[in-house]
Amino acid sequence: MPVARLHVIIDVYAEPGDPVAVAQSALAGGARWLQVRCKQVPDRAAYETAGRIAELCRMNGADIVINDRADIALAVGAAGCHVGALDLSVGVVRRVMGDAALVGGTARDAATARRLQDEGADYVGVGPIYATASKTGLPDPLGPGVIQAVSAAVDIPVIAISGVTVARVPELLDAGAYGVAVIGAIGRVADPRAATAEFVAALALAGADR
Repeated sequence: MPVARLHVIIDVYAEPGDPVAVAQSALAGGARWLQVRCKQVPDRAAYETAGRIAELCRMNGADIVINDRADIALAVGAAGCHVGALDLSVGVVRRVMGDAALVGGTARDAATARRLQDEGADYVGVGPIYATASKTGLPDPLGPGVIQAVSAAVDIPVIAISGVTVARVPELLDAGAYGVAVIGAIGRVADPRAATAEFVAALALAGADR
């Protein structure tokens, strides 16, 4: 399964509306990769909501990746799992989910990105690139320069995250990003479908000559 250029992150029970509705709108707008984040959600609610989104993805020919929770990913038949610094390692998730799973990790520097690649990551998410209100406790924004450093250090796709907007897509791809991960610019707007379509078009245009 190829890594998509647009990763739409669905924050379960943190969106202003129904996360399943946000997922449905994103898929209607052309998203083919949803990343579901179920932090601080009871296991049953996480499983039920992720399962509904997984079914939508299957109906639309899209992939679903679950953040942090390899158990939930397996339970709903997700394509894979994305892990952060304090979660299970990429290597452990790979053993749990199997060689066919999509496994991604988060890095903030080139050395970490190289380690994740060596552990078997299919892609690496790098951020926070810009300031964001979608997640607290993050370090200061790293800026597009870190994308350039990481992309030069690894052979796997680099996905820029945090504060990403449509207008910033060309800058990020110029820095070496393969794609972007988006939360608020899709999940917290009046029309998630239209916002998704704008990102799909921007990535297609900006990435056409890369």
